[in-house]
Amino acid sequence: MTAVHEFPMARTCPFAPPTAYAEIREEEPVTRVRLPEGKQAWVVSRHEDVRTVLNDRRFSADRQHPDFPQLVPGFRRPDDERTMITMDAPEHGPARKAVLGEFTVRRMEALRPRIQEIVDERIDALLAGPKPGDLVETLSLPVPSLVICEMLGVPYADHDFFQTHTAKLIKRGTPPQERRAAVEAVREYMSDLIAGKEANPPDDLLGRQIVKLREEGTYRRASLAATGFLLLVAGHETTANMISLGTVGLLENPEQLALITADPGKTLDAVEELLRYFTIVDAATARLCVEDAEVGGQLIRAGEGVLALGYAANRDPGAFAAPDELDIERGARHHVAFGFGPHQCLGQNLARMELQIVFDTLFRRIPDLKLAAPVDDLPFKDDAAIYGLYRLPVTW
Repeated sequence: MTAVHEFPMARTCPFAPPTAYAEIREEEPVTRVRLPEGKQAWVVSRHEDVRTVLNDRRFSADRQHPDFPQLVPGFRRPDDERTMITMDAPEHGPARKAVLGEFTVRRMEALRPRIQEIVDERIDALLAGPKPGDLVETLSLPVPSLVICEMLGVPYADHDFFQTHTAKLIKRGTPPQERRAAVEAVREYMSDLIAGKEANPPDDLLGRQIVKLREEGTYRRASLAATGFLLLVAGHETTANMISLGTVGLLENPEQLALITADPGKTLDAVEELLRYFTIVDAATARLCVEDAEVGGQLIRAGEGVLALGYAANRDPGAFAAPDELDIERGARHHVAFGFGPHQCLGQNLARMELQIVFDTLFRRIPDLKLAAPVDDLPFKDDAAIYGLYRLPVTW
């Protein structure tokens, strides 16, 4: 048995997982780690085993359970914060199905012209601004924020409010009391917003949910506010970070960038590879074992916490040849950057389309785009639960 590692582990290179991941995956793919609160949990690091855990009902997503492995010391979610990502079957299915229709490929394709318009407007702003410009402020964050705000019917004028509070939620070092206050502020905001829609529900996601849930006799403002909170936070923070990281990844691998500028038909493949390569939400797929289960030859007992390490799985040489290379022609859509199983990311179709439109448009309109600072000097989010960049200075 190797020494118990402290978790989370820090990335020492922006383009590579923590160095211990490869060692764990090779020598002891199901092993113990110590969490910030002092408790131990299992980590699962091989691709096959990660998918097993995420698709097995013996591993619960119920974050309210007192034994659930917590990565944020001193922070517990109260029962009124239950959303689909914290539910198990049979409760999870109906909760997910209620909003699944809002994220179909067909509905996302209907949004394509508006997303293209937003991307062009933000690139116009970048080109009209100072050089160097900050891609995070000008493009990466506004694009998904504008899109999710329009989908939900949230005034974009309020984006500073929810982005400020979201930043506190994803930063690991935010004190529990401050984190609690941020959650309550956004939930109260969302509840008030929904209350204003109830008398005459508009044709936006929240308005349609009000109508649908009333017809079913299951409408509860607090429950819809929790769903709205989840979609608002997840809908902008993850994609924003992938836009920034993907841009850096392509600029640092010009031969890969040349493939998509020569043939935009390859951009969706590039998106999949960039998602695998960076895996920005690594350990959000924590689970609690609720029935003894064997994974990778290791018995995990009921009551023990498990972290399914997506980044380790996505760099597993048993699943991906030369996994540490960025290869947009890899064609490997079996990555777990969006999770796996019943809790797989609801908004993945939207994220893929946003990323495709951004990369195609950005490099077509600014073919001489380049970093305005060395990669080693860029402010990567090493202290956050969702990896990314605080700023990305670019010039052209």
